[in-house]
This record gives sequence, C-alpha cells and structure tokens, in this order.
Amino acid sequence: MRILVTGGAGFIGSHLCEQLLGLGHQVICVDNLFTGSESNLVQLRINSNFRFIKHDIVNPLFLDDKIDQIYNLACPASPVHYAANPVHTIKTSTLGLINILGLARKHKARILQASTSEIYGDPEVHPQTEEYRGNVSTTGPRACYDEGKRCAETLCFDYHRMHGLEIKIVRIFNTYGPRMAFDDGRVVSNFIVSALQDKDLLVDGDGTQTRSFCFVDDLVEGLIKMMDTPSVITGPVNLGNPSEFTIKELAELVIKVTKSESKLKFSGQFREDDPMQRCPDISKAKKFLQWEPRIQLAEGLLKIVDDFRKRM
Repeated sequence: MRILVTGGAGFIGSHLCEQLLGLGHQVICVDNLFTGSESNLVQLRINSNFRFIKHDIVNPLFLDDKIDQIYNLACPASPVHYAANPVHTIKTSTLGLINILGLARKHKARILQASTSEIYGDPEVHPQTEEYRGNVSTTGPRACYDEGKRCAETLCFDYHRMHGLEIKIVRIFNTYGPRMAFDDGRVVSNFIVSALQDKDLLVDGDGTQTRSFCFVDDLVEGLIKMMDTPSVITGPVNLGNPSEFTIKELAELVIKVTKSESKLKFSGQFREDDPMQRCPDISKAKKFLQWEPRIQLAEGLLKIVDDFRKRM
C-alpha cells in the first residue's frame, strides 16, 4: 500500500515509517520539522519506497498519488514544545486535521488519528478506561494540547458519520525510546540526560505522581494492529503500558541503569494541571488487537540510554 504518515520525522513517527517500510509499503512522510528532525530519517531515505515532504498540515496538502492509509501523528507532544506556540498547537489538531480528513475523503483512505492520554486530564478514575470522559481544564497551560486532541476525536467521528470515512482512534500513553529529543521536556529524556552528565535529577513535587511508560517498538506495533482492524472497530483504544511507576521510582531506576553519580532533587511543587496519576486500562487493546506491551521499563531504559550515549 501507499501510506501517508504526518509527523513522520518525529520520535514515534520515524519508528512507524521504518516499520511500515519493513513491511513492504510505500511511505510518504510529511513533517514541518518543528519538533521532528531530518536526522531521524537518514536511514529511511535510502529506501526507494520512502518519500519526504516538508509541509505544515495547517495548510492544505495536495497529493496526486493514490493514498490507501493515513496515520496522523502531526502535533507537538511534549509540554515544552506545545506550550511554545499554543495557538499553532490547537490549529494543528483542528485545522490541520480537517485538511487531512479532507485528503482521506478524497482518496477514500482509512485514517488513524493519534490521540492522547492527556484527554483524560487529571483523572478521577483509575486506571483510565476509554469510557471515562476526563477531568480537563479548558483554561490551563496544557489545554491547547488536551482540548485540541479532544476536538480532533470529535472531528474524526463527525467525518465518519457524515461521509462514511473509515477512522481509527488510539489514545497514546507515555512513550519512550531511541530518537527522543534531548530537550523535549519529557521526564524520561530529562532524567537520562541529567544522569549521563552526573547532574541532579530534578523531580517535580515529591515524586509520588505516577506514569506508565510504553516502549516505542511496542507502541508502533499497536498502531499498525489498530489500523488493520475491521472497519467496524473505530476506537478510541488506549495504547500504553499498564505497569505504573512513581516519578521517584523512575528517577531511581534511571540512576541505576546509567550507573550515575546523580542524586534526586525535589522541587516541592507540582506543575499546573499536571496529572497525579496516569495508567491505561488496555482491555480493549487486548480484545480487539490482541496487543499488549512486551518490553518492560528496565529493559527499555537500557535501550534508550545506549541510544542517548551514542548521540551525546
């Protein structure tokens, strides 16, 4: 098939492109390189089935080649990046998605929308099921991302109901792995960079807030399995690792894996709107996709630490 991946030069997107090429598909990667990097595409460019287009999906995209599937991953995914230009973040999830939905409709292509666990906000239900409607601030500093993604899900279902468009929606929980940007502001990359430099690991609050970390290879497998489900399965479906860790436990594990001399330093304050708990219920992923993560945190950290060491 010929498959379009928006946000394909990003951390997750580049791994997805690589896997799709390995399955024998033709891949068109679209990215504005705001958070994505051409360095993530170096090995992909040598494949004759790969094509890169620098483009911002907030502007209409026109492709003459017949497109069979679209993975829409275009949107900054870390607070540092999406807060740098919150209005553009919202535009990417709304105007940008409308452009891509229009393209999917024109080509009669199936589209998978990468949603996020952030739509649950600071959850009052734990672990989070897809039926939970969330506890999200519409006015806080994270709202540009959270509300943009919530609106994106609505747009997908409206195109599905109005135009019969085949849609798939996945809600991605915290993901980590090789090719993460050093400065993306996410806790795994922050801790690893500090640990490799033997600097103190800065932990927000007292470190009791929790997250569930999914290795990128597992996530990409879930994305492809979701795309290949029967058309009646639209989602949303949670994709993440249900093993839950406190941020303090993560920091201690990073120090152990890196054999660092770093110490923990607690800020004593939590970030505004930062969820205190985050853990997916993946019952639907197990049922509909026969999917669950295989790589646990200690093993995955060894892989990403090795990647960070080489790049640093």
